[in-house]
Amino acid sequence: MEKISIKSWALDDRPREKLMSKGKTVLSDAELVAILIGSGNRDESAVALAKRILLSVNNDLNALAKLSVEELMKFKGIGEAKAISVVTALEFGKRRQFEERAGVPKIKSSTDVAKIMQPLIGDLQYEEFWVLYLNNSNKVLAKHQLSKGGFTATLVDVRLLYKRALELSAVGIIVCHNHPSEKLSPSKSDIEITKKIKQAGVTLDIKLLDHLIVTEKAYFSFADEGIL
Repeated sequence: MEKISIKSWALDDRPREKLMSKGKTVLSDAELVAILIGSGNRDESAVALAKRILLSVNNDLNALAKLSVEELMKFKGIGEAKAISVVTALEFGKRRQFEERAGVPKIKSSTDVAKIMQPLIGDLQYEEFWVLYLNNSNKVLAKHQLSKGGFTATLVDVRLLYKRALELSAVGIIVCHNHPSEKLSPSKSDIEITKKIKQAGVTLDIKLLDHLIVTEKAYFSFADEGIL
């Protein structure tokens, strides 16, 4: 059976033209992905290929965002350039979500911190350690990645952490890291690094307000649990 390409579709059904004529909100997820990948392969259109990719993750965009360039390249018709385009677009979406949530005017609870950090590191397959720097109104002055790919109390550079705090004139900090295992209970290393950071802040009069362990859908707060 002869394959039908997007070019032979009615003008109204082509993703790019549809976006231009009707606006971005009317496009399906598959049509948006099809625009990113540009073209399909000899056997299917870009939209059909996009639908197949989405079907592999049960049409879950969060799951799609977790796919690596190498995993996307396993689909026939997806080369490195196309895979990078998809990964880049989804990363932009994640960062935009972070910026929107980071707009919380004031950190009032651990829930506010989780809303900021979960979109950023909650679904990662490796550990990252981040610091939020706060002013005296508990507004977030800046965020900073301190460690990536696993850490211990000896690997986290506490001097660098507080150097940045002094530069920002921060009066409080909140540290966060993710657990790819989805387990929320703190490890011995988590407890040790919390103590180390807290003790260092006492001398500088910069208070460690909390340490959050986050997963994609939940979090653990040292402050809430009374172990800070």
